[in-house]
Amino acid sequence: MGKRTPLSAKATTATTSQSANEKLGIAVIGVHGRGRANLAAVGAQAIVALCDVDEFRAYRARKAFPKARFYTDFRRVFDRKDIDAVVVSTPDHTHAPATMMALRAGKHVYCEKPLTHSVYEARQVTEMAAKMKRVTQMGIQIHATDNYRCAVELIQTGAIGPVAEVHVWSGDAYAPGDRPKDTPPVPKGLHYDEWLGPAPYRPYHPAHVPYKWRGWWDFGGGGLGDMGCHLMDLAHWALGLRHVVAVEADGPPVHPESTPPWQIVRYEYPARKDKPPVKLTWYNGDRRPTAITQRRFPGWDIGVLFVGSKGQLLVDYKRRILLPAKTFADFEPPAPFIPRSIGHHSEWIQACKTSGKTSCSFNYSGPLAEAVLLGNVAYRSGRRIEWDAENLKITNAPEAMRFVRRPYRKGWTL
Repeated sequence: MGKRTPLSAKATTATTSQSANEKLGIAVIGVHGRGRANLAAVGAQAIVALCDVDEFRAYRARKAFPKARFYTDFRRVFDRKDIDAVVVSTPDHTHAPATMMALRAGKHVYCEKPLTHSVYEARQVTEMAAKMKRVTQMGIQIHATDNYRCAVELIQTGAIGPVAEVHVWSGDAYAPGDRPKDTPPVPKGLHYDEWLGPAPYRPYHPAHVPYKWRGWWDFGGGGLGDMGCHLMDLAHWALGLRHVVAVEADGPPVHPESTPPWQIVRYEYPARKDKPPVKLTWYNGDRRPTAITQRRFPGWDIGVLFVGSKGQLLVDYKRRILLPAKTFADFEPPAPFIPRSIGHHSEWIQACKTSGKTSCSFNYSGPLAEAVLLGNVAYRSGRRIEWDAENLKITNAPEAMRFVRRPYRKGWTL
């Protein structure tokens, strides 16, 4: 790709026109699955390094970017001088170690959702990004759509009045059950120890890797961990939510290793200036809000329902409906006031080049991820938890703190 001067080595006072035209040197960690889509989205930049624990699954990416150096262990990537920015698309349990190493090395970071695997990791990553003054973005791509912006504009202009109640749901669930007893050999080309990363050692099994890791507490967070950031994002954005004060959860009996087939999680957020406290309820699997099941809305497999004093707003990725329909028959939507996005990845790339801002920086998405992950803490502990966000503590059930921060396997650190 030729000799290049990394942007991180340049003065931060470089003009937008100078820096915006130069390609970022990007390392992509995790290049298959979700990583393939992220690689395609940033592929017009200078892809200088690729990393994946599975050499077979990385074949297509390596063929597309033959000049990029290939690694199987991300811990070997970050001392390179030609890397300005890093994209992390690994399973949840390795998000935080990869992201923290990149930040400490002075790299900008784009990390898939949820930002981390544990609440403690989310706070550490958020604080490190602020300390290093790096440009960050969490991969909740739906945040960049016009539909979400229009929904936020409706809420923030008071179309349905003050909102104190939100319902959020998704059909996603992962519940593999008991861990398999057999121990097949590790496939050729899979660097399984690197895949495990900081997680406790478990014998290789295709029930874990590559596709089914979301269903195990060691590696993922189930349906809530998968979809919570995508959907709760809209409520956090529209209502200016940040840290919860309490969480409680219902579901089937807790399995020590497998995530549940359904959950109902009740989050409580404090008042914000002139805005009332908010109760947000999450549903996944086959559970839905009563308002949805009674009205029998067809095709709303995922959604967000805002309940205001003057009406309701029902939103999914592509639609938004004000309710009741008769009340809003002649409603004129507000003039747009939130700038439309140039694209979720493009926002990040441009901001990296110009010291600009992104819409889902870790300052915003870190607290969002914390809230999502606290739902699983409440579920696994079997307790309503009262949360002291400032001190990162559960004040009423200290025994539940074991789910806030996980131990790392020897050889791995945050």
